[in-house]
Amino acid sequence: MHGNGIRFGTERDDEQHGGDGVTRRRAPVSPPVALTVAGSDSGGGAGIQADLKTMEAHGVFGTSVVTAVTAQNTRGVERSHVLPVAEIEAQYRAVREDFDLGAVKTGMLATEPVIDLVTDRAGALDAPLVVDPVMVAASGDRLLDSDAEAAYADLIGEATLVTPNADEAAVLTGVEPSDRQTAREAGEELIGMGAAAALVKGGHVGPGDDTVADTLVVDDESLEQSAGSPGDDGPTVRTFEHPRIDTDATHGSGCTLSSAVAAHLAHGETLEFAVEAGTAFMQRAVRYGLDVGEGPGAVHHLVALREAADRHRTVTDVAEVVEAFVDRDVSRLVPEVGMNVVGATAYAEAVGETAAVEGRITCTFSGVAPNRGVRLGASSHVARFLLAAREFDPDLRFAVNCRFDDETEAATAALDGPVTEYDRDAEPTDASGTMGWGARQAFGAVDADDPTPAAVLDRGAVGKEAIIKVVAETPEQLGERVFTLLDAVE
Repeated sequence: MHGNGIRFGTERDDEQHGGDGVTRRRAPVSPPVALTVAGSDSGGGAGIQADLKTMEAHGVFGTSVVTAVTAQNTRGVERSHVLPVAEIEAQYRAVREDFDLGAVKTGMLATEPVIDLVTDRAGALDAPLVVDPVMVAASGDRLLDSDAEAAYADLIGEATLVTPNADEAAVLTGVEPSDRQTAREAGEELIGMGAAAALVKGGHVGPGDDTVADTLVVDDESLEQSAGSPGDDGPTVRTFEHPRIDTDATHGSGCTLSSAVAAHLAHGETLEFAVEAGTAFMQRAVRYGLDVGEGPGAVHHLVALREAADRHRTVTDVAEVVEAFVDRDVSRLVPEVGMNVVGATAYAEAVGETAAVEGRITCTFSGVAPNRGVRLGASSHVARFLLAAREFDPDLRFAVNCRFDDETEAATAALDGPVTEYDRDAEPTDASGTMGWGARQAFGAVDADDPTPAAVLDRGAVGKEAIIKVVAETPEQLGERVFTLLDAVE
């Protein structure tokens, strides 16, 4: 189970690159173009750098107007220098004269003259404008002159969407978002200032809550009302909920979210879709944050691209494990429902980001055989269990379901890690699904300092076959653990 078995030859390369002297034809790509007007972050996690990375990750060609140069890293901002207004205007003019902009977003504007300039130019825009009212860095360092706060009022009046966090919303509106109701009230105040929509980010709202709720308030009655929204003629309100992630590595999160939304708008997508997709993207970018620098770290601007790039490797890994199981003939471990091998990409969050055998592995007269090939999204039960287990240990990438009987249960003692279990009879009636509930019971009972279980015993229930689920970080480890069980029962 080493290598992907793919050989890159030279003859094909010679043909593709015109080895016979033929010049290759140009094949231009015309992506939408977006503009970011923001400060530069020497640490690479926020500001212009974060904006351009995020736009590129969303298939958008990013252009930029640098308003300020900051000396900062993951630990904080050391110095900041605002560029002369004339230089900022020259950059803006150069971009506008050459590019057809699909969206514009603003970040660090720093001073009142810069805000006034951007406001004046925003009035002539024929593209959506996303205003991220950057005032303070994630480190707590101030990025906006206190006398410039009032200048934001006019710029907000030009915004398609304004995206403040709780602290920024409080400064701009006088309403301090502390829960969903006050977040909505702050959003309505921003609508009253002229913004077409406001997204009050929930990361700083209710920090003790397990769920983060971003509140979108839109002055547009065509938007679908969310549950609990008023049925009057006021603004439409929708909340986007996602689990709170236990991390301080949020450097660049505000810039990245607003850039993601702007990128979707540049593609011509609706505001509601852009916000929904942007917040989902942000959730993954924070969870799989980059452990760089000596500070908390930064969000992962390219996480979606990395996830997509990992799919082929994961499919190949699962296929190689299946081949090894066929070669060794693991019939003794195949349950009545069939066996499935599941692999998750390194950034998997959904079943469609896992690979498995379509139709499972079953026993035949000549040994085990996969019913069909390996594809993404082919498993349901084992995939959902693996994804739930990854909530406790994101390093887990692979899982397989094996036969449960007295001999295989005894064989689990030979595994190189702990074995836990869950009892289906204890499952509450309001559980969202047995696989997720079972994984939470099995892995949640393990102390964070203890090794991750190598296997989980599912003792079954009426109409539900008992199963041993083996998990692993690598395909090699999964194969070794399954063969350990097989050796013990043969």
